[in-house]
Amino acid sequence: MMPDKSFASITGPCLNEAQSFNTRFAMPVINLHNVNLYYEIHGDGEPLILIPGLGTGAWLWFKQVPAFARFFRTIIFDPHGVGRSDKTSEALTTRTLAATVAELLNALDIEQAHVLGASLGGFVAQEFALGYPQKTIRLVLCCTSAGGARHIPPPANVLEAYAANFHLNAEERIRQNLLLAFAPRYITEHAAEVERVIEMRLSGVVPDEVYMNQVRAGQAFDAEARVSQIKVPTLVISGDADNIVLVENSDNLAAAIPGAKLVIVQGGGHMFFIEQAETFNAAVLEFINHVRLSQT
Repeated sequence: MMPDKSFASITGPCLNEAQSFNTRFAMPVINLHNVNLYYEIHGDGEPLILIPGLGTGAWLWFKQVPAFARFFRTIIFDPHGVGRSDKTSEALTTRTLAATVAELLNALDIEQAHVLGASLGGFVAQEFALGYPQKTIRLVLCCTSAGGARHIPPPANVLEAYAANFHLNAEERIRQNLLLAFAPRYITEHAAEVERVIEMRLSGVVPDEVYMNQVRAGQAFDAEARVSQIKVPTLVISGDADNIVLVENSDNLAAAIPGAKLVIVQGGGHMFFIEQAETFNAAVLEFINHVRLSQT
């Protein structure tokens, strides 16, 4: 079932508003184990933390923050080694990335939060829900997978493009990878916005070592036998034209998590939360608020 239309009119900011959100709020750095982590907090209400995917940071959520901040204390951040956050010497796995999320919430005196993760960030969100169930209110897993033997990989050319370990910060390489992440029709009809996304990724430099460590963390992720232990209300949401994490993975993930709700966005690519932000934002808000209201 698609989200209630009452949310649609308030969850689709124009591009100018989305681009300017980060000029209206404080942008602090917090020290975690002597390593600085960049984060932002937008809005008030129950905490909602957004976990970005491979090679991306806080900028990824430019179309979500203006909508979510109207209802939630929305937290975004650059993972260690990405953009404005310092690199850590700690081994990088999806579990250590989840631990960083927990440490950030602790440092902000936040006991519980709604947790949303996309792609690799979805792996981290699963590890967070499994490792810190007492801190997880509700879980939103976007364009992601449980990993393991049942994970359905992307086409060989896509896999090779993302896993290749050369020219990782070159504009040509970044452009190639991001164009694979958008639905072809969106690239044609919204070329200016796609260019804006490429510019944001170029400005958020990711050292080669950090990028490849994230790739390896994603390749090693396997929660297939554990996701049935996730007990919090969960939304699994994906675009059916995703060429990076095929939509069948969302089908499998939702089936494996008890009581999970599955929403498939028609025509959405891997970046469907940018392509169809109004639909995505409404689905997330409807899910969180519906569950919250039904439990009160």
